[in-house]
Amino acid sequence: MVKTPAEKWQNTIVKYRKLCQKITQVSPSVRYAGIINEYGRTLTGIVRSNVKPLLKSEQVKNEFFILSTLMNLRKQSEKAVGKLNFVLLDHQKVSIVIFQKNNLTYYISVDNKEKNLNLIISKIKKII
Repeated sequence: MVKTPAEKWQNTIVKYRKLCQKITQVSPSVRYAGIINEYGRTLTGIVRSNVKPLLKSEQVKNEFFILSTLMNLRKQSEKAVGKLNFVLLDHQKVSIVIFQKNNLTYYISVDNKEKNLNLIISKIKKII
């Protein structure tokens, strides 16, 4: 049986959702794991069940648009500076870790109380 484009898309989203679930299981300090496309559109995202989101819906849209623009512009300098490992945005309340793979941006927020951020980053790299 041939799958329709809608079925293929649904399977892809399920695969991304499972990735996000694995990322949130890396540490109790992981607050959110999401995947956005090159246009800043959220494909999937998971907020840890006991966590209150810090950003409102409109703020999230703006954040993801800015990041997707940055990541797309960055690609132009990739040959000169090398492939991106990750981006770390360190705020007072949370740290945002951003990875990019296959035109997808992985956006992960981690509590700033976490002392072993490098270990979390290395575990997430293995999942992605």
